Amino acid sequence: MSKLSTVVVRLGEKGVIEQAVAVLRAGGLVAFPTDTVYGLGSLPSKPDAIARIYQAKGRNASNPIALLLADVENVQRFAELPAAAYPLVRRFWPGGLTLVLLKTAAVIDRISAGPTVGVRIPDLAFARDLIRAAGGALAVTSANLSGEPAAFTAQEVLEQLDGQIELLIDGGRCAGGIPSTVLDCTVWPPVVLRHGAVPESAIRELLAAHAHSKET
Repeated sequence: MSKLSTVVVRLGEKGVIEQAVAVLRAGGLVAFPTDTVYGLGSLPSKPDAIARIYQAKGRNASNPIALLLADVENVQRFAELPAAAYPLVRRFWPGGLTLVLLKTAAVIDRISAGPTVGVRIPDLAFARDLIRAAGGALAVTSANLSGEPAAFTAQEVLEQLDGQIELLIDGGRCAGGIPSTVLDCTVWPPVVLRHGAVPESAIRELLAAHAHSKET
C-alpha cells in the first residue's frame, strides 16, 4: 500500500466528527482518543478497511478486533449478552471493561473469525459521539504497532502509524492510560483474558454480591 498523508486535527475543531465519519464511510482509518488509550477504528461493515487495520499495525490476522459501541442498545446487534452479565454492564459501562460474548451474524469474519466478539462502551463522551455518528459501532483496536506499547498521546500514534492511516484526532493525553480489562463471558464464572483498567477483584466482588443477593 502506498504511503498516505495522515491528517491531524484537534478534537475541539469544528466539524471533526463529520470529517471522521466521512473518512470512515469512504473506507478509511481514523485514530482517536478513548478513555483508555488511543484507538484505531474503521466501520465494522467494511472488510477491506478492517484488513488495513491489520496491515497498518502489522497485526496477526488471527487476532480478533473488538467493537466499541455508543450505547448499550447496540449490543444486541452484534453479540448475545447473557442475563448474568447485566450487573457488569450496569456497573462498568461506560468504562474500561471489554466483554467477550457470542457474536451475531452482523460481525464479519474479518473482525472475528471465531464464534465470539469483544464489545465495550468507552467512558469518553467524544468517543461515544463519534461512534454514534458513524452508526453506533466501530471496529477498534489500539492505535500502535503490534508488540509496541499502547499510544496515550496523538504524537505517539503519529510516531508509529504516520502514513498508514487517513485521520488522527488529537485529544491530548488519554485520561485512563491503561488498556481495558478483557473478560470472557462465554463461560461462567467469567474468565479474565487480559488484566487492565477494571481490577479483577472489583469484578469478582460485584458478581459475588449479586449472587448473594439472588440467594437471599
